[in-house]
Amino acid sequence: MIERSWAEPDVFAELFHRYADDIHRYAARRLGTEAADDLMAETFVIAFQRRRRYDLSRPHARPWLYGIVTRLIGGHRRAEARRLRALSRVASTGPADGGGGEPLAERVAARISAESTRGALSAALAALPARHRDVLLVVAWGDLGYAEAAEALGIPVGTVRSRLHRARKKLREALGGADPTAFREEQEEPRRG
Repeated sequence: MIERSWAEPDVFAELFHRYADDIHRYAARRLGTEAADDLMAETFVIAFQRRRRYDLSRPHARPWLYGIVTRLIGGHRRAEARRLRALSRVASTGPADGGGGEPLAERVAARISAESTRGALSAALAALPARHRDVLLVVAWGDLGYAEAAEALGIPVGTVRSRLHRARKKLREALGGADPTAFREEQEEPRRG
C-alpha cells in the first residue's frame, strides 16, 4: 500500500483509515484528547512525507506509525508527566453510574478501589524514566507485541523486554506489590497489518 502510494498518493488514505483511531487513542492516553488530534494528524503528515523512505521489507506499517507518534510524544514529555501527576491527585468527578444488578455497596467499593489504583498508577507512571514509560505504554496502550514495540521505538527486542521488566517492577513496588497491568505475552504472528 505504501509503495503504491508513491505513484498514487490517494492510496495512503487507506493507512489513515486503518490506523488513525489506534494512533489517536494511544496519543490521547499519553497526552490527553486535546493534544491527540494534533499528534494523530502530525503522525500521518510525517508518514506521508516519509513514505518513500519506508522499509518495504517490513510487512506492516503499524509499528512505524507508533514509532512516529511516540517520537512526537517525546516532544511533549513534560506535559505527559504533569498530566500523569495530575491524574494521580484527582479523584473522578463523575457520578457513580448504575451497576446492572450489583448491590450499591459493592459498586461503590469497586469504584473507590479503581479510583485509588488509577491515582497511584498515574503517579508511578509519571515517576518512570521516559524510555521505560515509552516501552510500557506502547505495549500496554498501543497493544504492540515486543517485536512491534522494538520496531516502533527503534531499539532491540531485548531492550524492550528489559525496559518493560524494569517498568513493571517499579510499578509493582510503587503499588505495594499489585500489578494493575494486564500485559499479553508477545505473539509471534502479527495480528493485523
